[in-house]
Amino acid sequence: MPLAGHNTYSLEENVCCVRYYDMKGITMENIRLVDIREFILSDNQNDAEKIRDLLAEKKIFLINLMSSPGSGKTSLIIQTVRQLKSKFKFGIIEGDIESTVDAEKVASEGVQAVQITTGGMCHLDASMISIGLEKLDLSTLDIVIIENIGNLVCPAEFDLGENLKVMILSVPEGDDKILKYPMMFSVCDVLIINKADYLPDDGFDMEFLIKKVKNLNPNIEIMMTSCRTGAGIEAWAEWLASRVVEYKSKR
Repeated sequence: MPLAGHNTYSLEENVCCVRYYDMKGITMENIRLVDIREFILSDNQNDAEKIRDLLAEKKIFLINLMSSPGSGKTSLIIQTVRQLKSKFKFGIIEGDIESTVDAEKVASEGVQAVQITTGGMCHLDASMISIGLEKLDLSTLDIVIIENIGNLVCPAEFDLGENLKVMILSVPEGDDKILKYPMMFSVCDVLIINKADYLPDDGFDMEFLIKKVKNLNPNIEIMMTSCRTGAGIEAWAEWLASRVVEYKSKR
């Protein structure tokens, strides 16, 4: 940090002016603190509400699927599409820092898919989802699934206009993620414990995890699946279908 000089930053109507002087007599004048995060989240919330209103008008159910990398998001999307494609029409918005690998996988299932590459950003925001939705033929869809960036921190903070926040935790990740990333568990409507075929696992205490999750988020739904063996997929799909039907009936 320079010890001398003058920096001025402006954001909308808020200004932060800081003057730096030598260490013998540091003086700061005309300081107004700017909470950048507050502005970002406020703008995002406005965009999210527009998405929510748009999709409600079209009776489209939006799912925000979050997890750490490698937990099985894409695999769960594919299994869900296979279970429910006779009942509902799907659109998928894939979020990744780079590549189109996941979009290609889900598109091979015969569904509309859009790939959003962030080039480094660790989460999707509502403005990105708005752009993704413009690329889908919404008049033909019942469900849109967002596969968020693999990350247990930033995605938890951003409302995307979704009807359902779903988190995947895979057994190989361990049961201590609830202690390290409590916000993600607290904001989600559903926790899917995937890769259940790894159980029993000495590093995963199911009773401990469920107790901690329920203490943090009493209303959360907890389900177990294995995309490799298919265990639990039908139960998850049936539960989701009932939520979608209920949502559409009220529109």
